[in-house]
Amino acid sequence: MAQAVVELLASDLNRQGGVYCPNPAAKMPLWDNHPKVYLDVGHNGQATCPYCGTQYRLKDGEHFDGSH
Repeated sequence: MAQAVVELLASDLNRQGGVYCPNPAAKMPLWDNHPKVYLDVGHNGQATCPYCGTQYRLKDGEHFDGSH
């Protein structure tokens, strides 16, 4: 089964460059939720959830600078 990929804008990240999974952008059904986990996307441009394998990454051309 292919893992979900969620492409994000820099403005979707919090001030530290992260997002939480599960995330509404991943469109996970309620039964598929797991404990909330913080993922640092801003510093590497991508991160993978250790629970469900969903990949979060910045869209092409997006850059996190920590000042938005």
